[in-house]
Amino acid sequence: MFPRFLSSYVTEAMEVMPAVLITGARQVGKSTLAADLVPLEAHYSLDDLDLLASAREDPVGFVNALPSRVLIDEIQRAPELMLPIKASIDRDRRPGRFVLTGSANVLTLPRVSDSLAGRMSVHRLWPLSQGETSGEGAGPEDFVGVLFGSATPAAATPDDLVKRVLRGGYPDAVGQPTERRRALWYDAYVTTILQRDVRDLSRVTSVTEFPRLLALLAMRAGKLLNATDLARDLGSNNVTTSRYVDLLRAVYLVDTLPAWATNVGKRLIKAPKVYFPDTGLAAHVLGVTEERAAQDRPVLGPLLENFVTGEIARQLGWSSVRASLHHYRTASGQEVDLVLETPDGRVCAVEVKSSVGVKAADFRGLEALAADLGPRFHRGVVLYAGQRVLPFGERMLAVPIGALWQWR
Repeated sequence: MFPRFLSSYVTEAMEVMPAVLITGARQVGKSTLAADLVPLEAHYSLDDLDLLASAREDPVGFVNALPSRVLIDEIQRAPELMLPIKASIDRDRRPGRFVLTGSANVLTLPRVSDSLAGRMSVHRLWPLSQGETSGEGAGPEDFVGVLFGSATPAAATPDDLVKRVLRGGYPDAVGQPTERRRALWYDAYVTTILQRDVRDLSRVTSVTEFPRLLALLAMRAGKLLNATDLARDLGSNNVTTSRYVDLLRAVYLVDTLPAWATNVGKRLIKAPKVYFPDTGLAAHVLGVTEERAAQDRPVLGPLLENFVTGEIARQLGWSSVRASLHHYRTASGQEVDLVLETPDGRVCAVEVKSSVGVKAADFRGLEALAADLGPRFHRGVVLYAGQRVLPFGERMLAVPIGALWQWR
């Protein structure tokens, strides 16, 4: 049983809001987390076909017959329930009445995002973070909080990065003893999501193009999303390809990192970057083994950047610092892998390198951004595969990648 650091924040939200929604991919542990918060006798799963038929046939009657506190799993399968839930909340606004889970992003479905506005707290549960995977009970990792702090952080011990990147964070995949068994699990997982959840969300009658699209997106992990190029490689048109990408995002197989918009007076690239919420899945789709990744740095590099992006995104769900996550690229070619900005405008920036050494040239993008932002720029970090924390000028550090899960 792995600890889930999001749990205390969901519990706190239940003490404030009438409804709490836990979203995330299938098999990341949403139901397990939610079941710890709601008595088992009040647990309704819409994967049960009888319950699903009842909810769709008479959504008002279904909601009115529910107990005072209830867990409804896979709410995206019956979005018809949202308006009756809203009406029930408007009659009784006691906190913690409804705990909902969804394996698809229900906030993208028609009318759902508006129906529970101001009544529902939304939390995304990702695949396991590295701190959760270790299960050592040391508490949530908070690389983001330390990054925005004032002290010079301590060093991090070296670790086997390749194993961590390719293992991923799905609990069932993490528990597999061999690469072969993990690959079998991922094969079955992807097939289930495409054959079931994608069909549920859309009018797509054939999913034969989706495995190819998933592979094309995995090849682009860490790169800008160019719909025209993607459609050409898929042999489709822009509209259909963009719709298919949105469906893969809706079921949390892929994600995008938005471009950072700022007023530094430069022409910025506004396209998002592609990344995978789970690098184990991305590596599986690409057919990358631990042996190949360890020997081929160009193969490891994009997966490592994707890995860092995912770990920081996970931590933002519980970090002591609230921040938004973006990438930065100018039309002239300056770029920074990750930009984190707090609500008060402070910025930290992160570059990711797969090398065991670091040099001054690795900081050029960070230094350019620091010069543009002035006092708003708090700290720039190059995460690398070495062992020491090294200063590289004012507000600049080289930091071992292990700091992601060792800094608290």
